[in-house]
Amino acid sequence: MKLLIITQKVDINDDMLGFFHSWLEKLAEKADIFVIANYIGQYDLPKNVKVFSLGKERGAGRLVKNLKYQWFLLKLLPKSDGVFFHMCPEYVLGAHLWPKIFRKKTLLWYAHKSVNWKLRFAEKLVDKIFTPSRESFRLPSKKLEITGHGIDINKFQISKLPASETGLKSDGKFKIITVGRIAEVKNLHSLIETAGILKNKNFNFEIKVAGASILESDKIYFEKLKNLIQEKELENIVEFVGPIPNKYIAEFYQSGDLFINLSDTGSLDKAVLEAMACGLKILTSNEAFKYILPEENFTKNEPKEVAGKIENLSKSEKNYSLVEYVDKNHGLDNLAEKIIKQFRNA
Repeated sequence: MKLLIITQKVDINDDMLGFFHSWLEKLAEKADIFVIANYIGQYDLPKNVKVFSLGKERGAGRLVKNLKYQWFLLKLLPKSDGVFFHMCPEYVLGAHLWPKIFRKKTLLWYAHKSVNWKLRFAEKLVDKIFTPSRESFRLPSKKLEITGHGIDINKFQISKLPASETGLKSDGKFKIITVGRIAEVKNLHSLIETAGILKNKNFNFEIKVAGASILESDKIYFEKLKNLIQEKELENIVEFVGPIPNKYIAEFYQSGDLFINLSDTGSLDKAVLEAMACGLKILTSNEAFKYILPEENFTKNEPKEVAGKIENLSKSEKNYSLVEYVDKNHGLDNLAEKIIKQFRNA
């Protein structure tokens, strides 16, 4: 089988999209792969994966990228058994009717609460849509299938990590971590308010936040967070470590005792699932996890309650049964098989 995959970026060092490198490796075990990517960075893929760039990493403009996209489609579609569009409805629209003209089955992977005209149009053009959870695709469609997030469990196994990164602590501090975009929707200001409460209780802890501020509004919010940290004199407790390449993110997770997520998006946050796959203690206010996690791992987004939950969890053992949940419901092996099956039945 030969599969054409169209995606935003192939770069093992990227903090947001680096995970897709693992997807390509896994799919390459089951099929020969052609990849058209808007941006190409560093990668180390099997020989049966051929990568073609639209040239964003070289500063190519929109017209040049669109022309290259059409050229690659015309070149690769006749050789492929199907087309897998990753995330961007724009790529579906940009392919026009070429997949239908060449009679190739199409699949769109989409995981975002946003519903715009591009997504509505793309839904009409593709044969099937995969999404990780019911909350991740808000447009009603008979083409939809819920598949889980596609997390590479092997990557997060504690035995796979260096001994220095297996969560063993020497300074006695309870280490709290979180991962994600630095944006107001993540409610990091509530986490800082919680840190102030714990400090006043003489709780021995530290907080590390991994992620970047991307939008201009994110950068303004980031400045507010830094001012709040100074106001509460938490400079030696709360640290923003910046974005971490996806290939190193498992080591960062394992450096912590507790993963905290105070986002109220209502969607199954992939970072929470990754932390669960590492066997970390979890604390979240996200309603999407309410019926997945035990009560002690769920909190209202209220600093006093969050602080109390953190103190309680600091005294409990890690819950490794959560690893089994992620493997069964969000494992990459299962997702890759579903993707291949979709085209095998074409």
